[in-house]
Amino acid sequence: MGYDTIILGLGTFGIAAAAELAARGERVLGLEQFGIPNARGSHHGHSRVFRTAYFEHADYVPLLRRAHERWVEMDRRVGGGVYFETGALYAGPRGCVTVEGAMKSARTHGLEAQRLESAEVKRRYPQFALPEGFEAIHEARAGFLVPEVAVSAYARAAMGSGAELRGHEAVIGWSADDKGVRVRTARGEYEAGNLIITAGAWAGKVIADLGVQLRITRQVMAWYWPRVPELFEMPGHLVWAIENERGQLHYGFPMQRGASPGPGLKIALHEPGAVVDPDTVDRSAVMVGVGVGADDEEQTRGALRRYVPQGDGPLLSMAVCLYANSPDGHLIIDRHPRHPNVAIACGSSGHGFKFAPVFGEILADLAMHGGTVHRAGFLGLGRFGK
Repeated sequence: MGYDTIILGLGTFGIAAAAELAARGERVLGLEQFGIPNARGSHHGHSRVFRTAYFEHADYVPLLRRAHERWVEMDRRVGGGVYFETGALYAGPRGCVTVEGAMKSARTHGLEAQRLESAEVKRRYPQFALPEGFEAIHEARAGFLVPEVAVSAYARAAMGSGAELRGHEAVIGWSADDKGVRVRTARGEYEAGNLIITAGAWAGKVIADLGVQLRITRQVMAWYWPRVPELFEMPGHLVWAIENERGQLHYGFPMQRGASPGPGLKIALHEPGAVVDPDTVDRSAVMVGVGVGADDEEQTRGALRRYVPQGDGPLLSMAVCLYANSPDGHLIIDRHPRHPNVAIACGSSGHGFKFAPVFGEILADLAMHGGTVHRAGFLGLGRFGK
């Protein structure tokens, strides 16, 4: 048999699994239908949030602690440029999910997080203008990752340890039995003992037989030139997320001086957008000036005006990425219920990139041992009755 493990999809989770398995001495073949890295899925846009006081659920925190260790390790190994620990500010109306959920995770796991009233936020961070009745949390162990740099670093590490990675080779089909797995592409057929499926926005098509529907949505990221740029540069500015009275969550990043991956202040809306097919979504243009309901700029401009007024300057750029939304908004990682030699990680739901190092470990464990020491059972397929 040619390989120990074949990995289908080399984006966020697949590339981390390839590096982890290769470092353990496994014979790895990684297949990616686009480039490595690429801007077609969910791992581009120059920045992704890393946070530990997880408002989604406190059970994520142990996984995030391990991910943090590995991101810091990678950043040191490559000489920087992967992870920037800036701290983070989470805000919203008193009692909102973002603030209370983050505070619950902090209390449960003894994380360094401080609750702040809006007046204190204004004193410390004049960039923000929180409305009366809003409150915030400052978390120290938070910042942002540069996804393109991270994916490239993982690819180099994987190949340096002997993995075979192939870009622009789409998978046509796969099969599995107790003897192993077979994967077909337009260029050939490959065999291995195990298969890992990490196909991102395309995972729903690859694992359609499981009956777990992934809703793929079009998401817009925007970059503006602030009225007072120095207020938004590092060091000093930090990652932030603000929930409004309707439960919508906007988030943004500091600007980097000098060798910034792109000019301007980045902001996006963390809410599922229009449902799309990943093969036909229009990434070539964004909709500007065609009415509030469909106006991509207004998704972010309104939040700048209200909460970050000194950042409300000229629009510089917009880009499209994809969310692969699971039915409950939580990530999915597990073995295939009918094929124990097939592992799956998908359904990032817009908050998955930060988990790449620990998901790489879990996927490697599942492929090699059929189980893992990481407490990730709450993210399994069993919650959907599979």
